[in-house]
Amino acid sequence: MELKWLLCVTLLALGILAVQAHDMDEDNDADDVVDIEDDLDDGIEEVEESKSETSSPPPAPKVTYRPPVPTGEVYFAESFDKGTLDGWILSRAKKDDTDDEIAKYDGKWEVQDMKETKLPGDKGLVMVTRAKHHAISSKLSKPFVFDTKPLIIQYEVNFQNGIECGGAYVKLLSKTPELNLDQFHDKTPYTIMFGPDKCGEDYKLHFIFRHKNPKTGKYEEKHAKRPDADLKTYFTDKKTHLYTLVLNPDNSFEILVDQTVVNSGNLLNDMSPPVNPPREIEDPNDQKPEDWDERPKIPDPDAVKPDDWDEDAPAKIADENAVKPEGWLDDEPEYVADPDAEKPEDWDEDMDGEWEAPQIANPKCETAPGCGTWQRPMIDNPNYKGKWKPPMIDNVNYQGIWKPRKIPNPDFFEDLEPFKMTPFSAVGLELWSMTSDIFFDNFIICTERAVADDWASDGWGLKKAADGAAEPGVVGQMMAAAEERPWLWVVYILTVALPVFLVVLFCCSGKKQPSAAEYKKTDAPQPDVMDDEKEEEKDKGEKEEEEEEEDANEEKLGSDADLGSASQEEEEEEEEEDRKPASEEEETVNRSPRNRKPRKD
Repeated sequence: MELKWLLCVTLLALGILAVQAHDMDEDNDADDVVDIEDDLDDGIEEVEESKSETSSPPPAPKVTYRPPVPTGEVYFAESFDKGTLDGWILSRAKKDDTDDEIAKYDGKWEVQDMKETKLPGDKGLVMVTRAKHHAISSKLSKPFVFDTKPLIIQYEVNFQNGIECGGAYVKLLSKTPELNLDQFHDKTPYTIMFGPDKCGEDYKLHFIFRHKNPKTGKYEEKHAKRPDADLKTYFTDKKTHLYTLVLNPDNSFEILVDQTVVNSGNLLNDMSPPVNPPREIEDPNDQKPEDWDERPKIPDPDAVKPDDWDEDAPAKIADENAVKPEGWLDDEPEYVADPDAEKPEDWDEDMDGEWEAPQIANPKCETAPGCGTWQRPMIDNPNYKGKWKPPMIDNVNYQGIWKPRKIPNPDFFEDLEPFKMTPFSAVGLELWSMTSDIFFDNFIICTERAVADDWASDGWGLKKAADGAAEPGVVGQMMAAAEERPWLWVVYILTVALPVFLVVLFCCSGKKQPSAAEYKKTDAPQPDVMDDEKEEEKDKGEKEEEEEEEDANEEKLGSDADLGSASQEEEEEEEEEDRKPASEEEETVNRSPRNRKPRKD
C-alpha cells in the first residue's frame, strides 16, 4: 500500500512541476514582451548560450548535390543548374478578351535556389510574382512523334508558400507552322496538358490531351478520370514532389506522384468525353405521340364520394370542455407601458412623432394564470376529413416513359489508336496563380522508364534524402515539441509511467502473507499445517461413522464372532478411545476378559 501511495505522489509531483514550468515559461515570455528594452545580465546570457549549445541537435549528415545527367536518349532535359534561363523564351503575348491591365504576360520568372534548400547548388525555375499571367517555353531537341515508343514526361514542383488558387501544370505544345514561342498564350495549340492545379478546396492532377476528329478535323479536349487518391498533401506540405506521366502505345497510361501510381487507365475507356462517339444517337426529329400515356397510376373513375363526407369541416375546433382557470385577469392587458421609461432629451416630436413608452410584461400577470380575454383552446376536429379524392388505381393504358428512337450516328467514327496524337515540339508553362514562388525543377521528356527513373534518383531522390537527413528522429521531434509546449512533458510522463504504475498496482495488490520466520517466532501453526489437520480430522470422523454402521449391522444379523471379530473390537475400542476421552475405570472394564465374547473352537 505504501508503494502505491509513493507512485501516486511521484506522478502528481512530476505533473505539478511540468505545469509550473509551463507557467513560468509563459510568465517569462510576458516579461520579455514588457521589458524587451531591458538589458539582460551577463550571467544569464552565458547560461542561455551554454544551454543552447548543449541542447542543439547534432549536425545532420551532409548530402552533396551533383546536377543530374541523362543516362539515355531524351527529347528534353533541364535542371536549371547553370543558373540562367538560356534556351527558355519569355512570352510577350496578350490574352484575348481581357482588360489591358491584366492581359499582358508580364509575370516574372527567375532561376533561384529553393528557399529552405538542403542541397546548396540545386537551382530551379521559380515563378516569382503572383496575380499575374506567366508564360515561358522551350524547344525540344527534336519533335516527339507518337509511334511505337512510350512517352514519359516528368518534373518536380514545390509550392514553397503553399497554394491558394493556381496551377503548376505543363503544356506540350503541338508542332505546327504557326508555333511562335514569343507569342505563347492560353490559345496556343497543345497536345497534352499535365500537372497539379488547385482552386478553393478542389485539388486536381490534370491529364488532358487534344484529340483530332478524323471526320471533321476539329480538336476536342479529353480529360482523364479523377484519381481516387487524396492529393491535398502534395499542395500543402511545402515539399518537393515528383510528377510523372507515362503513355504507352497500347493506349494505357499511368500518373505517378513521388514514383507512386495515383491514377491509371486507358485512353479508350477512361477519358471524358469518350474518344469515340456512340454508334447510335436519339433521333432529334422524333416526337412523342399525343395519345402516349406515361401515367402508371390514375384516379379511379368509378369511385364516388361518401354521403357523410364533409369537406367543409374545419381541421381545428374549440374545446367545449375547457374551463377558464380561476384567477384569470380578463381586464388586465398582457403588456403595459414601462412606467420607468423617460422620453429622450433629443426626441423631436415633429421629426420622430409622438413619443410612446416601450411595452413591458404586465407585472400583475406574473402571479395570475393569464391576462386578457380568455379563449377556449383549439383541438383536432374528430370529424375533419379534408377534401375528398378518388383512390388511385393501375392505369391499364400505361405505355411507359417515352424515349425518342435510336438512329445511326452520322458523326460516328472509331479511332482505336488515340495514342497516336499530334506531334509536339516544345514544352511550356502558361499559368496564373494567386501564390508566388512556385518552384519547378528537373524536366525530362523521354521514352525509356529507366532513363526517367535514373534522372529522378539524381534529382528528386537527392532532395528527398537531404530532407530525410535533416529531419530529426521521433525522439528529437518529441523533445522539440516539448520545448515549445512544456505541458507535453505531463503527457510523456503519464504515457510512460501510467502503464508501469498499473503493472505494479496489479502485481502488488494481493494480501500479504506472514513469512515462515514469523511463524517460527510465535510457534503458531502455519496455514498449510492447519489445513492438513482439519482434513485428517474430517476423514477420521467419516471413517468412524462407517465402522459404527458396520458393527450395528453385524449385531442385528446375530453373526458369530470369531478371533478376527475380537481383534476388530479391540481396534474399534482403541479408535473410540482416540475419538472420545474415557476414564481409566472405563478402559479397565472394557478390557476385562469378562466383557469379551466366548470364543468358539
